[in-house]
Amino acid sequence: MNAVVTPHPAVAPASTAAALGAEGLGKTYGQITVLSDVTLDIRPGEVHAIIGENGAGKSTLMKLLSGHVTPTEGSLSMDGRPVAFRNAVEAEDAGIVLVHQEILLAADLTVAENLFLGREVGRGLMVDDRSMNRRTAELLARVGSTARPRDRISDLPLAQRQLVQIARALLDERKVVILDEPTAVLANDEVAALLTIVRSLRDHGVAVLYISHRLDEVQALADRITVLRDGKMIGTWPAAGLGQREMAELMVGRELDMLYPHKRPQTTAEPILEVTDLAVDHGTEKVSFNVRAGEVLGIGGMIGAGRTELIEGLMGLRPSEAVRVTVNGKEIASRSVRTLMEAGLVYLTEDRKGKGLLLEEKLGPNLTLQALDSVNPGSMLDKRAEFARLEKAVADYDIRVRSLRLEAGKLSGGNQQKLLLAKVMMADPSVVIIDEPTRGIDIGNKSQIYDFIDAMVRAGKACIVISSEMPELVGLADRVLVMRAGRIVAELRGNDINEENVVYAATTGGGADGGEEDHDHRSDHNNPAG
Repeated sequence: MNAVVTPHPAVAPASTAAALGAEGLGKTYGQITVLSDVTLDIRPGEVHAIIGENGAGKSTLMKLLSGHVTPTEGSLSMDGRPVAFRNAVEAEDAGIVLVHQEILLAADLTVAENLFLGREVGRGLMVDDRSMNRRTAELLARVGSTARPRDRISDLPLAQRQLVQIARALLDERKVVILDEPTAVLANDEVAALLTIVRSLRDHGVAVLYISHRLDEVQALADRITVLRDGKMIGTWPAAGLGQREMAELMVGRELDMLYPHKRPQTTAEPILEVTDLAVDHGTEKVSFNVRAGEVLGIGGMIGAGRTELIEGLMGLRPSEAVRVTVNGKEIASRSVRTLMEAGLVYLTEDRKGKGLLLEEKLGPNLTLQALDSVNPGSMLDKRAEFARLEKAVADYDIRVRSLRLEAGKLSGGNQQKLLLAKVMMADPSVVIIDEPTRGIDIGNKSQIYDFIDAMVRAGKACIVISSEMPELVGLADRVLVMRAGRIVAELRGNDINEENVVYAATTGGGADGGEEDHDHRSDHNNPAG
């Protein structure tokens, strides 16, 4: 490992009091210590990044600093004076706000009502809706959101909800803004707008604490970087002294091998899945594609290009029509999640918390939900068989848990994704479709999931990966279909699979050679060697 990453404590200059400081901070639940001995200072006018794998203690630290959780050891200070918060409201009153990774908005209220919830503007005895809507519109424009003040949160896509949540945090003057994975669900242009906001906050003297798995963002934004590993603070470094590889090695505690598996030889197998002229309501025009055994097919494009809509239409989750869908040579007449799963096609949604897992249920029921026949030979659920399946899945997919009787919602993001993968693989599918396989997941778990995908296709299955992360598409896929405005506009293979070609096609509609692709794109259909 490069010598630059030798740990050394970062101490604020004596003349500059930390906007927020922590001394020996820690948290214990019963006999389990989840965070211990964290000492750091967050200075006015700087971006201080916190990085670490899932389970490293980042979320716990954020909650301790923002008053959501009370520390069991250590102390906090602001501007050099000791403070103690009984709850998040007291922390916000003191000028500290946390923008959660999870969307914590009232779904049935409008954007403006969410921004001003609990702090409504009055005009006499009435609520001043006009003023609140005007201020909301200003904040939405500032964060680059296309939402409108009167839009209902439940009608907004995930990315817009996150921008609304960030806008809410900026409603009042802040001394410290804590951003926990703020770009996990944002498109590239939205990310760029957010990074501009972060720099503006820093330039106006706000202390920004920035938590992200996207090390390129950390490198672009941070003035200093603190690394957590296994609930302990490893150290704090000037950002100028750390490259992305050094950051990753500090996070995992070892030198990294290649993140992505070696590319597989090009397959000449027959297509397992063939889709002809699939049109999805408010999603895609007539789209045709296929995927073969032993192949990872990537689907790229900007947010809103129709990638997720295409797959949800295929799976019967959105109204759609198709001329023909075949799995293993058998035409599927009636498409639903159940009939497609029985035919050998499964889907891992991008929204693992909202649609993929039952967060308040234990791990066993989550694992076996789609394959109850395997643990229910009669009229009663065989709990012993379910537990045995869970033990095997935990071992096979390296799902790290304190207890097998834990609820799914208490797992880290990476372990939730591995549980979801184990769940769909219980159906022994031929084709696995994964939407955003590593969103919000640390680099160690990313590498494992890539290895699982590689092993899956080497065993003769086919995999379709939808990803907003360009390096992920380039590193994993044997072929990449690029979508724009509900159409496939380019197909990339071999050396043509690179970030420049994907971005060019996604933004202009041009193919790898710069030419416009046929709008009725039929991937591989006329190329038996494809």
